[in-house]
Amino acid sequence: FPSQTVTGNFAKVIHGLNANQLTDEVIQRSKRMILDTLGVGLLGTSTEVFHKVAQYSKIYSSDLSSTIWGHLDFRLPPLYAAFVNGVAVHSMDFDDTWHPATHPSGAVLPALIALSEAFPQKKKISGLDLLLAFNVGIEVQGRLLHFSREARNIPRRY
Repeated sequence: FPSQTVTGNFAKVIHGLNANQLTDEVIQRSKRMILDTLGVGLLGTSTEVFHKVAQYSKIYSSDLSSTIWGHLDFRLPPLYAAFVNGVAVHSMDFDDTWHPATHPSGAVLPALIALSEAFPQKKKISGLDLLLAFNVGIEVQGRLLHFSREARNIPRRY
């Protein structure tokens, strides 16, 4: 019988990853994905849905705060900053995609940036650590999709 659950095993693999395992190709592709996501997100800050979500989110406040992209004077708690910036990325529907249908970077990057901004100055992460976290987020999303029967049926529904 298995000594560990699938989830526990998956978590153990993820926890064991480090930035030294990123190949040059993965680093270059990740940088391109991040740049694309930031560009699409900044464009998305001009959409009506972004403005509605940003306006609604102003009711939340916290001592911890993260920047809303394109609005340096507008900060929200990391959870809401990630949400608002994620809406900006998805609002144009130009962000990267996979099969089965998902937009990996738009779900991962806004959360990573919002969390990294909220870290105390003495605990800031390096660019390489951000790339590792980004790739772990993309990998987790891909593996969850791979194991999802629902995700496999998406193409049949359209």
